Amino acid sequence: MDGTMRLSDPGRMIEKWYHRLEQKFPQIQCDEFVCMPNHIHFIMENVGADPCVRPDSGTQSIMENVGADPCVRPDSGTLCDVVQWFKTMTTNEYIRGVKQDGWSAFSGKLWQRNYWEHIIRNETDLNHIRNYIQNNPVEWELDRLNPNIGDEYDSRGEPVWSS
Repeated sequence: MDGTMRLSDPGRMIEKWYHRLEQKFPQIQCDEFVCMPNHIHFIMENVGADPCVRPDSGTQSIMENVGADPCVRPDSGTLCDVVQWFKTMTTNEYIRGVKQDGWSAFSGKLWQRNYWEHIIRNETDLNHIRNYIQNNPVEWELDRLNPNIGDEYDSRGEPVWSS
């Protein structure tokens, strides 16, 4: 493998809905993104008016409107609303893909219940996270959940956890 992700139809669908976030939520600008076989990484920037103003000083917070900012404009939805919409749209289209296009069915839920967010506070942090996302496909070759790395999976393709 050469450390690049070649997206399947479901992967392209996930990427499509990520880029549609900007249409649904005008205060969101999509930044770096990678769709991995078992997870995604992305950066969203809040380009709307900054509601994170310190009431005592009237100055902007240190967040500087970059990253997965939980302070998205109240009239356009919170970060939770953005993620919920994304998960709903992708889940519904994945179900259609299973029924109509022969995609592999998933057991349980397509997405985990919560998500991990990080507020990017400065340019150094932003560049570090962009670099992490860009290099994540190279790391997949070493991931213990990668079915191509050896005998950590049983005959059904289920992970075998060592004790």
